[in-house]
Amino acid sequence: MNKAIFLDRDGVINEVLSKRVKFVNKLSDIFYLDKVPEAVAILNGAGYKIFVVTNQGGVGLGYLSSSRLDEIHNKMKQDIEKHGGIIEEFSSCVHKPYEGCLCRKPEAGMLLDLAEKHEIDLLQSYMIGDREPDIEAGQKAGCLTILIAKDDSKKIADYSFPSLYQAAKWIAAKT
Repeated sequence: MNKAIFLDRDGVINEVLSKRVKFVNKLSDIFYLDKVPEAVAILNGAGYKIFVVTNQGGVGLGYLSSSRLDEIHNKMKQDIEKHGGIIEEFSSCVHKPYEGCLCRKPEAGMLLDLAEKHEIDLLQSYMIGDREPDIEAGQKAGCLTILIAKDDSKKIADYSFPSLYQAAKWIAAKT
């Protein structure tokens, strides 16, 4: 069995609702958060397979096409590979919010599907996100959870760090 890191995309890998970009709907909207490619490489080096699990309701709402979403994810994958990191797969829920599907976080469908497909031991894996639905999905799947936040006063996750890079360094040190 493999161990994995499931990453949320917006707010963990790239900027969202920032001064530079509202949502990532085209290639020029991609702005990586500090040291994200290096963080992915650190996690790979610690023996983890990396997957991105992301709610992309903008597809269902008509703000971007599935093919544009694939272009965005392919670019992200290539950019991170240039820094020595490998993302195994992107999994996206493209349904409209509140459509009632089992893949949209806080449901665990994307994580469970990837775990079955890639023989992942969920108890040895982490879900890393910046919002409560990410953490809930990880908990439902049986993963350890990490919240990326400057302040974790709610204590919703098992662990909290201000950045993916800091979380990656901590995970690697534990391995």
